[in-house]
Amino acid sequence: MKSRSIVGTIGASLQTIVGGNISLFSKLCEQTRNDAFDLMLQHAEVLGANAVIGARYDATEIMNGVTEVLSYGTAVEVVPIPK
Repeated sequence: MKSRSIVGTIGASLQTIVGGNISLFSKLCEQTRNDAFDLMLQHAEVLGANAVIGARYDATEIMNGVTEVLSYGTAVEVVPIPK
């Protein structure tokens, strides 16, 4: 889980006045998705998998300003087919 700082929230609020891409939130969202994906891969590796198929994301607002981002899929062991 990640939360916005008060300074980041104020900065993003000011960006909404001007319009366009809110870079502070975009960077936070991208980093949070990357962190969730990396954690999913770590859990898959612990299970003995060497790949994840059908990866998906889910996000839930826990409280105002705090959002949980999950990355999940099916952990598999991929074995090359001999020629």
